[in-house]
Amino acid sequence: MLSRCDLIKGAAVALLTLSIQGAWAQETKVNLFKIITIKDEIIVGLSAEELQSLGGNDASAVAHALAKKGDLTVWQYNVHRGPNGELQQAPTARIGLLANASLRVEPYATPYQIVPHP
Repeated sequence: MLSRCDLIKGAAVALLTLSIQGAWAQETKVNLFKIITIKDEIIVGLSAEELQSLGGNDASAVAHALAKKGDLTVWQYNVHRGPNGELQQAPTARIGLLANASLRVEPYATPYQIVPHP
């Protein structure tokens, strides 16, 4: 039987582990956006820092930055299997977006875990 002290220690370790994981997830949070072009649709990911450098944190900021600058370099995301076999949304290539080929920028939601880009 576990003593009360052991239970408290175990709860403290579990709480610390969850808080560290939560902080890591917030630091590496990636927002996904669907870019609709003349030919196709692609999913791209931007970190919170990248979005702030564009002047916002939503699809509108991405669209405005793309229109203003004429091009953006971003990470393209696709669904892949992770090391444990689970499906996840992961970065696959660093790509350039051109304003004249992009028609619309939308937020993109995924049921999969999002892997942060380097």
